[in-house]
Amino acid sequence: MQLNPYLSFDGNTEEAFNFYKSVFGGEFAFVMRYKDVPADVPMPDKNPADDNRIMHVSLPVGQSMLMASDAPSHLKLNQGNNLQISISVDSKEDADRIFSGLSSGGSVMMPMSDAFWGDYFGMFTDKFGVHWMISYRKAQ
Repeated sequence: MQLNPYLSFDGNTEEAFNFYKSVFGGEFAFVMRYKDVPADVPMPDKNPADDNRIMHVSLPVGQSMLMASDAPSHLKLNQGNNLQISISVDSKEDADRIFSGLSSGGSVMMPMSDAFWGDYFGMFTDKFGVHWMISYRKAQ
């Protein structure tokens, strides 16, 4: 199991991550923009102005991964809701167990399900206001 910080930005993820890359070195492991999301994936409140915003970027830092995205323009970011904890687990069963346990009494944004990018994935805010993402990627 691995815990990784996941940051949210208001349109400047690319600038921030180019800066982090200049400090930590390395190459981005993954970059996807909102315009790259497959057309058959439902995205409520999709705004064409968000097309060039970063939907997901990841930068390896040591044994961890620093990850981020630009929030869609209809969401307002504030100090406190711009950081999530991402947990990568070793099995679908672990994903379900941890999701169920930590989300108890909280608010589920995305229930655990197979995501279009290949992970088994879910998001929620726990009863203490902490934002979490749980993911499992089957070995390729």
